[in-house]
Amino acid sequence: MMMLSCVFVTYMGLCLLGVVARDKLNVLYIMADDLRPSLGCYSDPLVKSPNIDQLASKSNVFFNAYAQQALCGPSRTSILTSRRPDTTKLFDNSNFYWRVHSGNYTTLPQYFKSHGYTTMSVGKIFHPGIVSNHSDDYPYSWSVPPYHPPSFHYERRKVCKGRDGKLHENLLCAVNVTEMPLGTLPDIENTEEAIRLLKLMNKSESPFFLAVGFYKPHIPFRIPQEFVKLYPFDKMTLPADPDVPKGLPSVAYNPWTDIREREDVKALNISFPYGPVPKDFQLQIRQYYFSSVSYVDAQVGKLLNALDEHGFAENTIVVFTSDHGWSLGEHGEWAKYSTFDVATRVPLMVYVPGLTSVSQGRGEKTFPYVDVFQEPNNHFISGRVVKSVVELVDLFPTISHLAGLHAPHQCPQPGSHVNLCTEGENRAYTFYRPETYISEERMAFSQCPRPADTPQLNSDQPHFLEVRVLGYSLRCSQYRYTLWVGFQPDRFYANLSDVHAGELYLLDDDPDQDHNLYGLKGYEVPSHSLDKLSGIGAMPQWTDVLRQHITWLHQHRLQRNPAQTF
Repeated sequence: MMMLSCVFVTYMGLCLLGVVARDKLNVLYIMADDLRPSLGCYSDPLVKSPNIDQLASKSNVFFNAYAQQALCGPSRTSILTSRRPDTTKLFDNSNFYWRVHSGNYTTLPQYFKSHGYTTMSVGKIFHPGIVSNHSDDYPYSWSVPPYHPPSFHYERRKVCKGRDGKLHENLLCAVNVTEMPLGTLPDIENTEEAIRLLKLMNKSESPFFLAVGFYKPHIPFRIPQEFVKLYPFDKMTLPADPDVPKGLPSVAYNPWTDIREREDVKALNISFPYGPVPKDFQLQIRQYYFSSVSYVDAQVGKLLNALDEHGFAENTIVVFTSDHGWSLGEHGEWAKYSTFDVATRVPLMVYVPGLTSVSQGRGEKTFPYVDVFQEPNNHFISGRVVKSVVELVDLFPTISHLAGLHAPHQCPQPGSHVNLCTEGENRAYTFYRPETYISEERMAFSQCPRPADTPQLNSDQPHFLEVRVLGYSLRCSQYRYTLWVGFQPDRFYANLSDVHAGELYLLDDDPDQDHNLYGLKGYEVPSHSLDKLSGIGAMPQWTDVLRQHITWLHQHRLQRNPAQTF
């Protein structure tokens, strides 16, 4: 990759082409909802995502990025505070406001706001409701009240026309936009509002941090009907592993209760908890998910084109990611709520002008809009691909550093009441040196709550006080290792001597995580001690690493306030 001559100032940012050292880079932070890496730039051969691919061609693309929990509220709060769900004490979408029940943690936008940035939120950035104080954490995180599109009010209404000609609350909901209430859709409104704010910032002397949260491909798949035509039904296929794996512990299975609530799914009379979904309907779910991804891509393209048109492309960092992934029939599962890669792995790319991409010539656009309905003339190749494992808690320190601010220091201990610190790591070094020089093994930690050892109607989203088992999962380049341990919500205590189940997948031989080796001869993990794995060759420390991680997360809380209840 061609590098421009530039002076880098340690922990004080960098001098980018056309930007003097005292200038501050803007930040455009784009987040999709429930988006797995089903994108062209992540080698998906089917999905049409030319605008996101174009962004990837000018970015650092993190190929192995993982969320800390596959649920919107806990994940988004974790990302924005750079604290893990065990620290924020958020395992569900209707539990607590972290500033009251956990700590007055500084958020990513709040940190930029404290450095003179105008911080703005459009759409879904924080999860709405009690977990963000019914205000999206305004005024702490945002300079102006967050924007929510009026048409989102109809997202859970009977607006989907069925084959009977009546309106239903369906999972599959391709619509004529002009027939919708207010004549629009939430993500269309989000794009329009974000572009309006960019235009306003042209008149401002302060740098901006603009966060734009698109609602799709989150269910229901209420999208413009023309996008479904991009994916003919006869071209759809099932995943390679559509059945529930024989060795999957029952506690690990997600019975996809949320999609069962939709009228078109109810009409199928699918048995609980394992289904299966009829094959044709499985293919339709996949068809509509991919269509929703292309719909989001079109909105991202319009937004990035506006960034260009208003003169911000050469002085704005662009981040694109998602809160977590989504299962599309793999392992017999749908939706999120698990520790599998399909639920926890996300796209993550970061564009830094003058660093990840050379400046465009005069009159040339950095991000010209690409019409997804036309065969693109350009076949974009991802920029610099980073294969090392990273976590979404790494975003806060990394973006801060790239913008020229001091990256928050590591928290002195998990659950620390230090307002400004990170439980992630500053990954800015991945922008400056080849990955071959990054030799240490990287790991990602995710977790997942369950109300019982067997699938329940609330297995996907148990209320915090209903959680009885907590899955802690460790992912590196070679393994995914998960332990399901007993959890006492009244004490916020994970009992490491109470191991309910485990999962071990060796990814070189089993990339789809279908063959659980936990407990098999040669791969035993003694439940009473969580001692080291045997039979894994030169990497027996995995169990010990996971044990240390869980202990590290819980021991300090109990020492400080062992009688704390919720």
